Amino acid sequence: MGFLASKIIEFRVSPLQREWRCHVWILFPSILSVHLVTYTRALLYSMKTLTFALSLIRHGETQYNKDGLLPGHRFPLSESGLQQAEAAGCYLKDVECSNVFSSNMLRAQQTVQTIMKHNRSCSGLQLVCDPLLKEKSFGIAEGRLVQDVREMAEAAGQSFPGFTPPKGETQEQVTQRVKEFLEKTFQQIGAEHWCDRGEEDETSSSSNPLSTSPAEGRADEGVRGFPVHALVITHGAHMCMAVRFLVEELGCSLPPGSDKEHVFALSPNTGLSRFLLTVRRAEGRFALSAIRCVFVHRKGGAFKSRS
Repeated sequence: MGFLASKIIEFRVSPLQREWRCHVWILFPSILSVHLVTYTRALLYSMKTLTFALSLIRHGETQYNKDGLLPGHRFPLSESGLQQAEAAGCYLKDVECSNVFSSNMLRAQQTVQTIMKHNRSCSGLQLVCDPLLKEKSFGIAEGRLVQDVREMAEAAGQSFPGFTPPKGETQEQVTQRVKEFLEKTFQQIGAEHWCDRGEEDETSSSSNPLSTSPAEGRADEGVRGFPVHALVITHGAHMCMAVRFLVEELGCSLPPGSDKEHVFALSPNTGLSRFLLTVRRAEGRFALSAIRCVFVHRKGGAFKSRS
């Protein structure tokens, strides 16, 4: 008879510090030991993770934004909006990016092209234009004053943020687009960058201290040391729903002292919010394992040209 032994392997399986034990029985000198050791190695390999940064940026100002109107689909940046995009590009010029995504709307396209023009790491990257990132449709309210829509909501006995004008998109529909975009992004980034993760695990990113002071304003805050960084250019209402989904549905942790009213507020034009996400590979797909917020709605530092 061979020698029968039990080895206990412990490792973390989530950012909530849950632990579990895997009992590996090894029978020597039986051939079964080969299969069990192989299984154990495969199990440990499957626990590897990839952490990447996700930066959400709202497009620059349009004339409709300035006039307090709800814009439609094809509205260009105003002169002030072009200056904001230039300032954002200068602010982010030395921040390494591995992927760039943008709404297919004109104002977002103008913003992302300006940012990429200033950033050397973007010179060889392919811009992915995704309609999942487009602004919420406000139906018959597009082109009307925001105050008019508030009054429409009040007349319908509803609050403005949750009100859907006739022929408009509901909050649930926008949230569904956010979910679909994130799922696509997890799969793409996982497939492209799994080998870039090195030997990190999800405890390494959570133990990396971040500054929560808005006064620091470093453009690379939260992305230093992470080779994978996705830049996403989107819109105000869409970004509101995305941040809310990350926090309320996916359990994103916020920096100490964060005010949720501020977190869920409308981002200013070219406002920047950054998150760190960890994905794990299981059964050939990549799934979210952990997420935390670095900062939201940053508008200081190099964004001085903003009106």
